Amino acid sequence: MLVDEVPARALAVYAHPDDPEISAGGTLARWADAGAEVWVLITTRGEKGTNDPNADLDALARVRVEETEAASAKLGFAGHLHLEYGDGEIADNPALVGSIVRCVRDIRPEVVVCPDPTAVFFGDGYFNHRDHRVTGWATLDAVAPAAGNPHYFPEHRSEGLDIHHVSAVYLTGTLEPNCWVDISDTLERKIDALFCHASQLTETGEWFREFLRTSAEEAGAAADVAYAEGFRRITFLG
Repeated sequence: MLVDEVPARALAVYAHPDDPEISAGGTLARWADAGAEVWVLITTRGEKGTNDPNADLDALARVRVEETEAASAKLGFAGHLHLEYGDGEIADNPALVGSIVRCVRDIRPEVVVCPDPTAVFFGDGYFNHRDHRVTGWATLDAVAPAAGNPHYFPEHRSEGLDIHHVSAVYLTGTLEPNCWVDISDTLERKIDALFCHASQLTETGEWFREFLRTSAEEAGAAADVAYAEGFRRITFLG
């Protein structure tokens, strides 16, 4: 199913600074172009995104925030937020869920976009990063029932944050897509935004751009458009 609806406000929750762009950058840019207020929440610092044993990890974390700023500006996002957990150190616990709930209640998104935590094994050559899985589960736990129930994290009310019900969740990196968004007009901007994360793309060259185009073309074939991103969409009734 091809989805054309544009939410008034969207929140994308991902583990690492470059995850939103590679996972859903074309869709988020399309929504922003159509007038949606798009926010990104990153759960980790991204400081372990290097194999250099002598790297200054605090410096890399600062660079990755700057890269996120550049990518967000290119895609038209309203802003980006960071929880600053260490890479590989997050857990689906009340502290993480509460931080995401606070963000949901503050931004009040109609739609939340996040990793599909049930997608673990991709063929015989890759399994999903732990931080992606943890962030996905914690986001789902935050969206329902926590953010919409006054008995979860009631201390938020003293901060002026009332409960909020999210209308739909779009899961990325899923093995069970049930909808697609046409990103034919935003694919190249998605790719350019991803390349703002230069600290992570030091030896990629043109082949990676072609890989991204090919992946979007394959998703587009499922929706009968040139380029697309696929999602597992969960819609909440009532």
